[in-house]
Formats: sequence, C-alpha cells, structure tokens
Amino acid sequence: MSKYVLSLDEGTTSARALLFDKLGNVVALSKHEITQYYPRPGWVEHDPEEIWQALMRAVKEVLQQAHARPEDVAAIGVTNQRETVVVWGKDGKPLHRAIVWQCKRTADLAERLRREYGEVIKEKTGLIPDSYFSATKIMWLLENVPGLREKAEKGEVKIGTIDSYIIYRLTGKHVTDYSNASRTMLFNIRKLEWDRELLELLRIPEAALPEVRNSSEVYGYAKIDGKEIPVSGDAGDQQAALFGQACFKEGMIKSTYGTGNFILMNTGSTIHTSKNLLGTIAWGIDGRITYALEGSVFITGAAIQWLRDGLKIISSASETEGLATSLSSNEGVYFVPAFVGLGTPYWDQYARGLIIGITRSTKREHLARAVLEAIAYLTTDVVKEMDVFTQVRELRVDGGASENNFLMQFQANILGKRVVRPVVRETTAMGAAFLAGIAVGFWEGLEEVSEVWKAEKVFTPRMKEEERQKLYSAWKEAVRRAIGWAKVVGEE
Repeated sequence: MSKYVLSLDEGTTSARALLFDKLGNVVALSKHEITQYYPRPGWVEHDPEEIWQALMRAVKEVLQQAHARPEDVAAIGVTNQRETVVVWGKDGKPLHRAIVWQCKRTADLAERLRREYGEVIKEKTGLIPDSYFSATKIMWLLENVPGLREKAEKGEVKIGTIDSYIIYRLTGKHVTDYSNASRTMLFNIRKLEWDRELLELLRIPEAALPEVRNSSEVYGYAKIDGKEIPVSGDAGDQQAALFGQACFKEGMIKSTYGTGNFILMNTGSTIHTSKNLLGTIAWGIDGRITYALEGSVFITGAAIQWLRDGLKIISSASETEGLATSLSSNEGVYFVPAFVGLGTPYWDQYARGLIIGITRSTKREHLARAVLEAIAYLTTDVVKEMDVFTQVRELRVDGGASENNFLMQFQANILGKRVVRPVVRETTAMGAAFLAGIAVGFWEGLEEVSEVWKAEKVFTPRMKEEERQKLYSAWKEAVRRAIGWAKVVGEE
C-alpha cells in the first residue's frame, strides 16, 4: 500500500518537492532556488528548463530522505506560481524564458485594455485587466518571438502557465485546471471555457492553450525510475493554500505571506462581483466549481528580502521580529512597499515605494517595524473589502512571514479579528497533495482532510479601537502619497 503523496510546489523563488503522509505530516522536503532574470527595469523572467531540472532534483532528494521508493507514492500533485507564462515545443523544450507574474512589460497594454474593455473582461473572467495576468504576457510573446504566432496558429507550440508546463513534462498531456485557467484573463468563469470573444480580441490562438480539467483527477502518469505514478492534483498556489487550510465552507478566509500576500475567501457556488476584488475559481472537483474572492498584494515578503539584500540592514528575515519589538511604537514611520505598483484594493500600476515619517532619530529598527506593519496593513485593506460580503470571523495564515510572531499579533490587532496559524505551514504544497490524494482515494474526501488540519497558535486582538483607527488612518494617508508616483517622475 502506498504511504505518501508527492507534491511539486513551483514558486516564484524556488522549486520544491515534498512528501506528505496520510496524517498530513511533511515527511521530506527538498528545495532549490531558481534564478531571477531582470533583462530591463520592471521585467522579470525565469528559465523553464532550470525550473524543470530543479524539480527533478528535488524529487530524487525527497525520496532519498524518506528512504522511499516510487511505488510508495500514491499520487503527484502540482502547485505553481500563477499567471507566469511558458511557451514550449512538442518536445517539451521552452522557446523563450517564462514571463513572470511580477513582470510589468505589458503595463501600458493592460492599461489600455482596462480603459476600453475593462467591464467586459471583468464580467467574463472576474479579473481587472492588469499586466499581472497571463493574457498580455501571451500577447507579448506572440508579437515578439520570431515565428511564434505562425506556429501557435498551426498548433505546433504549447502555451500555458507553469502548472501546464510541468504536467506536460511529466505526462505529455497539455492540460491545466480550473483555478489556473481562471488567472489567465482568457477563461470565462461562468461558462467554464476559454472565451472565444476575448481570444479574438487579444489575437491568441486557442489551439496553443491547454485543455481545462478538474483540480482533482488523473491527468496522466509520470515515470519515476520506471514506475508510473498518477499525476492527479493541480491548483494555482493560492487556491492550493486555501484548500490546504481546509477552508471548505463559504466565508472561510486565508492569507498566504510569501513574496506577496494573497488573501482568498471561499464563496461557494456564488460568483461575487466587486470593484476592487477579483472573482476567481478556487477549485473544481467532480465537475462542481467552488469560487473565491481574492485580493492580491504584490510585495510583502519581498520587502523583507529588500531589507536584507538591498539595504543590507538585516542578515536574515528572522531578525525583523527582534528589531520591531525593540520599539514600543512605529514613532510615525510608515513604509508603502509599492515596488511594482499596488494591487488590491488600489490597482495602481504607477504607485511606487515610499518611506515617510523619517526623522534624525530614525534607525533600522523603525524600518524593520514599518515593513512588518505594512504587510499587516495591506492584508487588512483586502480583508475589509471582503468583510462587505461575508462577516469574517478569523483569518487563517501561512507562508514564511507567518512565522513572525510580532507580525501575526499586529495583524490581529490592526484587523480586529483573530489570526490562526496551523501546525503544518506548508499549506500550498499540502493543498496540492490533498487534491491529488483525494483523486486516487488516498484521502476519502473533504471531511477527512478537515480532520488532518490542526491549529498551532491563535492570535487575538489586543489593541483598543481608538488606537487601531489612528494607525490605520495614517497608513491610508501614506498610501495616498505613493499613488501614481511613476507618472509624476515620468518613469517609462
């Protein structure tokens, strides 16, 4: 009998493999960082072949760590950085570097689409036109890679998000799941199909796109050391984390603290419409679709990395907790991490980073605290938008920065709601594992998965309402001053 489910978690900064047992424990984990390419200011790329090789190394390493054989693995689940686009040939070899979700090369194109077709696109896809999503990246590739459009129209190349590239390399099948398709700005989340009108408008050939399938079903089989293993789970990283946090009931909400922060609320079978939030598909199981509301904060954990690698005022992310707690307050120092613009609820591609409130006595402690507080403020901005639809009772948290106790307590304070951190923080990989395992009977269903999830610590609000409102009002004023700065200085 198989003992484990293998999860392939391909993120923005690393490619990882994890083995989970039936109790949801991480039995083995292997991680390899991937190279970030910045060919021009605001452009971000990855090497798809490097990603593939890193994943394969990680798979071998977790099997070795667990002293496991391929036959001990019941299924493989895939989760991925969403919106990032890959183009490859039938042999699986990439034809261009992947254009990463953070890349701003198509900002002007996205802005034009928002002005001219924003309402149509929002109605069909649930998304607000932005260079963040896959569609404009695909358009750029078709226009700028010599011969690609002609090959795509003939069905000679494959275009898809990272999950579809990985599954293709594993199984030879060109497929994606509902959650990833819903992030492309090309998929009609009401009709559950690639939208012909949008494809024609954006001149993207459907022949190059993957078949859209359930998030939990067998797509094909991967051969590992000669053993065939079903690949049976697929979800974009944030939807996978929602699933891994066992947010199966309508109104349940999670926030993942990663490179950026992504806050998702389960809305059941209902598609909610909102000016600032994104309507998206959480997952599809047995043909039944669960929808979600999503808020996307582009830069959070990346701002902590900036303190380390850019300013070099810390040597590790964990230092920020001690620096922040050494102060009794922020002493009026605020930081808006708009390095690549602002996402929900501001949706300003031209906002830029801002530090305000600096005096002669400002030290690195103030900057560290301001960065952590900014992460909590930005998350609060999103949750407040969601609270309009369903009263939020608690926020389930995961991701690297959720380890920071100062941040989690400040999050509870400024949000005014309890924050719950699970025992197993690898919820993105766990969600992919759950989806894969359910498809092959490793777990019986959602009820069994809910029993696997356990809380490790609950942070309850300790701040008076008057103080909360004072701090939050100052934050909103700081954001107002960061809005549109790239236009002010004439940045291209």
